[in-house]
Amino acid sequence: MLAPMVFPAVTPRPAPPRWLGVVAAIVAGCWVVLGTVVSQSLGYLADQFALLTAVSLPGWRWPAIGLVGFLLVCVPAMLTRTLATDPALRATGRAWFTAAVVLAVLTSARVVPVVQHELYLALLAALAAVGAVVVGRPGRLGRLWRPPLPAAGGLLLLLPWLWLGALGGVLETVLAVVAAACVGWLAAAVLGPAFWAPMAGWSRARTIWVGGPRAGVALALLGAGVGQSGPHLLVLLGLPMVGLALAALRPSGGPSVAWLVGLGVVGPLAFTDPEEVSLLLLGRDVPFWAFVAAGCALFAGVLLALGFGLVRLRRPLALGLAGLLVLGGVGVYLGPGQPGFAGERLFVVLSSQADLSGLPGGTGQAALTARTTEVYHRLVAHADRTQADLRRSLDRWHFSYTSYYLVNGIEVHGGGPALRSLLSRRSDVDRVLVDQRLRPLPAPALALSAGSSPAPTGPQWNLTQIGAPVAWASGATGQGIVVGSSDSGVDGTHPALAPGFRGGDDSWFDPWSGTSTPTDSGVHGTHTLGSAVGRDGIGVAPGAQWVGCVNLARNMGNPAHYLDCLQFMLAPFAAGGDPFTAGRPDRAPQVLTNSWGCPSIEGCDRRALEPAMAALSAAGIFVVVAAGNTGPTCGSVADPPATYPSVLTVGGVDSAGRLAPSSSRGPAPGGVDKPDVVAPGVDVVSALPGGRYGALTGTSMAAPHVAGVVALMWSANPALIGDVPRTRSLLLGTAGPPVPNSCPSRAGGLVDAAAAVRAAR
Repeated sequence: MLAPMVFPAVTPRPAPPRWLGVVAAIVAGCWVVLGTVVSQSLGYLADQFALLTAVSLPGWRWPAIGLVGFLLVCVPAMLTRTLATDPALRATGRAWFTAAVVLAVLTSARVVPVVQHELYLALLAALAAVGAVVVGRPGRLGRLWRPPLPAAGGLLLLLPWLWLGALGGVLETVLAVVAAACVGWLAAAVLGPAFWAPMAGWSRARTIWVGGPRAGVALALLGAGVGQSGPHLLVLLGLPMVGLALAALRPSGGPSVAWLVGLGVVGPLAFTDPEEVSLLLLGRDVPFWAFVAAGCALFAGVLLALGFGLVRLRRPLALGLAGLLVLGGVGVYLGPGQPGFAGERLFVVLSSQADLSGLPGGTGQAALTARTTEVYHRLVAHADRTQADLRRSLDRWHFSYTSYYLVNGIEVHGGGPALRSLLSRRSDVDRVLVDQRLRPLPAPALALSAGSSPAPTGPQWNLTQIGAPVAWASGATGQGIVVGSSDSGVDGTHPALAPGFRGGDDSWFDPWSGTSTPTDSGVHGTHTLGSAVGRDGIGVAPGAQWVGCVNLARNMGNPAHYLDCLQFMLAPFAAGGDPFTAGRPDRAPQVLTNSWGCPSIEGCDRRALEPAMAALSAAGIFVVVAAGNTGPTCGSVADPPATYPSVLTVGGVDSAGRLAPSSSRGPAPGGVDKPDVVAPGVDVVSALPGGRYGALTGTSMAAPHVAGVVALMWSANPALIGDVPRTRSLLLGTAGPPVPNSCPSRAGGLVDAAAAVRAAR
């Protein structure tokens, strides 16, 4: 018989000390929040960089950012779950890991372009709903129709958005509410009973100040995935503090979480437009007010936590408080808020564009008037004929609309993805663009100051650089020529501009605000026009007259309003007149200066305005366009109308004749050499609203110099008026040598006003 074996006693491995799990959770929570904020902010800044520099980013960038965010979070979340012996910490680790997975999934929805916001909201709602089902049963959600009385205080989270934000279209708003509800449902699944149950024995104070931040970390992860690029930062800022309010309620998961998170999310989703949370809108515009609202929502979360933690509300009192909040919200929205819907519109481009071949020939003002009149009548007749069936359909569907003839198209006032798809399938429709519309602000936007310079006492350096004073000495000052400016507006009372205003009832048009006299809501338009025709030593052609139109509002435009102004330039009309019947082509300005571009975020594609620019050129009107400020990368002349061969595109140089770093470079799409010429565009002093003067930089400042030179040429030789090809040839032939740049496309030479006038004569 064998002796029994004796095994040594196994000493169990001691569990990690409790403090280690607590420290790990604190470090992990800080890392999770910091990594999420940094990665999501960098993604937004990358999108803004691409918008400002015309650099194309890959479509998979946001799924990649979501994956990186998950990798940054999953390790500390798993360590928290593994090292912790406390059931509450283990539950926290599970919730963070789940929220990190949700972040990666929701972030991938940003592959949908921002101009298709309704589609994004629908996809977000679907992903959130599926996620809620997959994550698990989020408690007693069967009673969601009956919101918990304490969670009614969550209406406080919505008040800042009712005051400072504005709704988009009806469909957009409905989808935003549905998406917010689904995100609330998903949050209730992530922060369900399993998360809160281990805290059941805690005091209320410990639940708020320990459990609340843990819930806030999970909500930061969840919120970072909600919203397109821009609004997602608003959710990320305002939502985490809801965790404190949830902890104060001591929920078992379910309705309290769903309602509070849903109300916290619906504000940024419904009351902001992702296209407007952009660095393009500077000063006190949408980004400023949106972040103020998000900051107020953050503070409201703290107030809710204090209120829920300190006050015991009985049912009648809670119902009364909820009623007061509802009434207060309605009063705020209808009072200082911006009630109503301000969604995007659709611009329908028809397949058939007018034939402008065989136009009258000849040069000089009489020939220009005859050709402009013929172009106008052909365009109007073609639009009336080819749009008839589409107009009948829109009337039958009870959609209001505006017809255009310079590009044969119709702006539909409303609609959405369904209508866009329906219209796109018509045989007479080429494509349907989204027509960007800015949402109203709670207060007028404050334009950025352009500084202040003393009133000029003689020609500025930029005029001397291109030889304008020499041209004046030969008798050419722009007399007899009218320059048209489409921009942010014009301060018609400025002493350098007031004498040159043509006057009459057809020299000013404002399709944005309907102003009846020349007014500038910013500074840009006054400054650019001053460089073209301003007196007192700032304008190239001080003897020319000018007319103006507002095609920019708060530095943003859209295809329809760009066309409103271009049609006004082809055939001016009196205020309130119908462009189709009241146009006066005999009053068209001879030269147009355009210091703007229409990127995709405003609704344009590369061909959007090409028929309009080609028609203006065919009519004998000389069109000058700024190249853009998306340099120094090659191929950055990317936004219409600077890319079109029918316009003269202008880059900017400094006082030493060097190409400005920000000036866009070619080649333009199709390999076209752009810009055609360059002109002064760095620290150019010109007029500012209020009778002031100041210096600005950009190709916007360069383009009006060239428009002014064309005015000098045509005033020197009126027989050259309307001869766009010959004038273009003389202008390019007398310009300096191409400015050096590192791109496979020449940048054009510095325009020479004196030489161009001599050649014109």
